Amino acid sequence: MTPLLRLLPALGLLLAGCGSAAPQPASDSPELAACRAEAAQSTGVRNAYGRVVIGLASSEERYRQEAAQAESSAFSDCLRRRGLARGGGVEPVRRPRF
Repeated sequence: MTPLLRLLPALGLLLAGCGSAAPQPASDSPELAACRAEAAQSTGVRNAYGRVVIGLASSEERYRQEAAQAESSAFSDCLRRRGLARGGGVEPVRRPRF
């Protein structure tokens, strides 16, 4: 028996351990579309828009960052409420604003 064939079962077990136990929602499901729409209309996104100064590049960039973070957070919250995603995880790194 060649060494490669002896390692094949171990490789299969190793790859099986990399799978996720949580069910992953389909990328085109109606639940995800509803959560995306809810996130786009969230109060965090609207609040960020209320603080933007049109024409001031630094303000517009800060708005984009705050709106993207608020939308991502609202999307994750919606997925958790519907049971499509587990809670927890790592918070994304936020760039410092000066």
